[in-house]
Amino acid sequence: MNLPENLKYTKDHEWVKIDGDVLTIGITDFAQSELGDIVYVDVDTLDEEVEENEVFGSVEAVKTVSDLFMPMTGEVIEFNEGLEDAPELVNTDPYGDGWMIKVKASDISQYDNLLDAEGYKALVQA
Repeated sequence: MNLPENLKYTKDHEWVKIDGDVLTIGITDFAQSELGDIVYVDVDTLDEEVEENEVFGSVEAVKTVSDLFMPMTGEVIEFNEGLEDAPELVNTDPYGDGWMIKVKASDISQYDNLLDAEGYKALVQA
């Protein structure tokens, strides 16, 4: 399982990369492998403020649809439009080209509540 040490993680299998007050968010390698072939990513919260733990979109795989949960409160400022034509990027490069949204964080202190790579690994191996 690929778990970059420089990212933070949620119990709902999202990852977060922070750059100042801008967050890049996607789903983990574990999550995409559990979902299977991803066929569609739906984010209808662009330009909206989304609270921590609220749904910001969904990801549709061949066998299921799964909600995406906001790791930190903030305004969704960008959607990865590359996923419209190539949703499979979430499967092939979940931490790179398969990112989903960028968010302007409202409360940076929430970052401290997220799991580090070791904490997330313990969660998925439990």
